Amino acid sequence: MKKYNIANYVRYKEDVKTSIINLEGRAWEDYTRDELIVKFMPLVENLARKFSTTQQASGVLSINDLIQEGNSGLIKAVDRLDSAILSSSTDLEKTLKSFLSKRIKGAIRRAIDINRGDIKIPEHKLNEIRKNPEDDKKVALFFNSIFTSYDIIPENGDNFVYQLSDNSEDYNIDLMNSYLLGLMKENLTQKQYDVLRLSYGLDCDKHAAKDIAAYMNLKVPTANVIVSQIKKEAIDRLISSVDATQVIDYL
Repeated sequence: MKKYNIANYVRYKEDVKTSIINLEGRAWEDYTRDELIVKFMPLVENLARKFSTTQQASGVLSINDLIQEGNSGLIKAVDRLDSAILSSSTDLEKTLKSFLSKRIKGAIRRAIDINRGDIKIPEHKLNEIRKNPEDDKKVALFFNSIFTSYDIIPENGDNFVYQLSDNSEDYNIDLMNSYLLGLMKENLTQKQYDVLRLSYGLDCDKHAAKDIAAYMNLKVPTANVIVSQIKKEAIDRLISSVDATQVIDYL
């Protein structure tokens, strides 16, 4: 398959159109693997354009990236077609479109998830979240996954889970941090905002509790404890204040 950059996108469209015209008049069962892929390339673009206008993909991948990921999903889906199921279908075109659409959308959604931010939630959990957008527990999952998980890692490394190497692709940390800062500014007091921002280094280096206490001019023996309490209160307030749809849209 030819590779196209942004400058040659028009040429890509023309090539697909020409290739499809050459396939017209053929029965579905007569298509080769490569011809079937070309036939459904317009479906990939239609699905990619729907993603490009949603908050889910906004600022994460360009339309060209979405089309590329969709085409990759299309190729894998065509290779997984079951001839037995196709031969028993009463509407072969509808069956093909349904099968391929599901996997194209899945490939695009995974690419968006991988390139979004520094939160790493398993794909099956993301799908569960999407199916239950009104469940407030998902808001707790979102913020606890980002903030609380950092604080429970054993310092001595006894827990073998934290000794496992992470070979997954890097996330767009700046994008996620910017999103979090927006939610925090909207829902937290200035004191809570500053404590979370400094504790997790969302727009700066991470600060220790004693440094945050000094920044806030806390000069009591229990200053570190106060900082920890404010941090917990801030996370709890985010969980109770943020609308579930804001979290679901981003995930």
